[in-house]
Amino acid sequence: MKIQTAKRLETVEEYYFSKKLREVRELMASGKPIINMAIGSPDLAPPKEVVHAIQQAVLVDGAHKYQSYQGIPELRQAIADFYSSKYKVSLNPKNEILPLMGSKEGIMHISLAYLNVGDEVLVPNPGYPTYTAVANLIGAKSVSYDLIENNGWKPDFHSLSNKDLSKVKIMWVNYTNMPTGASGDVEMYKEMIDFAKKHSILLVMDNPYSFILNDTPLSILSVEGAKDVVLELNSLSKTFNMAGWRVGMVSGSSDKIEAILKVKSNMDSGMFQGIQKGAIAALQISDDWYEKMNTIYRERRSLLWELIDLLGCTYDKTAKGMFVWAKLPNGVNGMEFIDNILYDNDVFIAPGDIFGSNGKGYVRFSLCVTKEDIRKAINRFKNQEMVFVENNINQNYKL
Repeated sequence: MKIQTAKRLETVEEYYFSKKLREVRELMASGKPIINMAIGSPDLAPPKEVVHAIQQAVLVDGAHKYQSYQGIPELRQAIADFYSSKYKVSLNPKNEILPLMGSKEGIMHISLAYLNVGDEVLVPNPGYPTYTAVANLIGAKSVSYDLIENNGWKPDFHSLSNKDLSKVKIMWVNYTNMPTGASGDVEMYKEMIDFAKKHSILLVMDNPYSFILNDTPLSILSVEGAKDVVLELNSLSKTFNMAGWRVGMVSGSSDKIEAILKVKSNMDSGMFQGIQKGAIAALQISDDWYEKMNTIYRERRSLLWELIDLLGCTYDKTAKGMFVWAKLPNGVNGMEFIDNILYDNDVFIAPGDIFGSNGKGYVRFSLCVTKEDIRKAINRFKNQEMVFVENNINQNYKL
């Protein structure tokens, strides 16, 4: 007997990578040597200090009990110290920081804390699909705002201000930007904050990529007056290669953190203490760690640029973060493009289409791939560069 699912499931689809990776795994199981360049899941190990910290922590009395919904005080203090040291931001560890089981969890918690059915949410186009999915799941309405290459992938606040924003409650922003790699700066953040104050909008900055290939990491909370209207999500997933550990945090004024805690405390029973101890070790790691990781990512990125050149795409060498966002040759369909190279060349990359309509005509490459695998991919395309690109154009334009 089939039980009818909730109506809300009609508003969303299964996450693209959840679905597509099943297909990729099936191809690999059949013997296909797939190189996965689509997913931003760090393949490198966390700092050894982090692994040691969790190994020691599991032996401590009480480690396996339920933990505080707010995280242990030592973790909140480590987050406050990290923000002070790296971003020059002062946070009260008692009531302006809430550890999360990954920042993706925070997107749901914030939305449940602030959105009513029928409220509107501004989401970037292109942007992280989860912003839209969560809004739909809880009965709010997502309203996309354009990010375009000609404007440096930054919001056009003049155009936004001319729209009816009376129902908008939250605006999601993400810099260093995913998928484009565009950087944030203080002047843009000031403009964001002024816009949010003018229209009584909660501005939520999603900030997990600020240390990847970026010499000037920045938090929007460093701007004066930001806490009036801003929450910032951050994560240890990318910076410290801890994606599977599920450690993130949200920071902001005490009243906003209290609102989120009301939701969170009804949805989980606290983070495992050993993971919290590991997170503390990560947050206290020396600056040598960041340079070591970025040296590896620079080398990988240079090789990826070579591969992307072979595919006839263009890209911005000043972009930051864990991905290379590349523009396809005119007339090439992104979804067909990625399927062609998956089936014909055993390489999987992400189509820009999945990040919104402004992602059409682009593809995204992840830096979470070894240099050896990138070289293998280069060799697969080296002898068929012109035929491959021309075939894609011919197929779409029927030349």
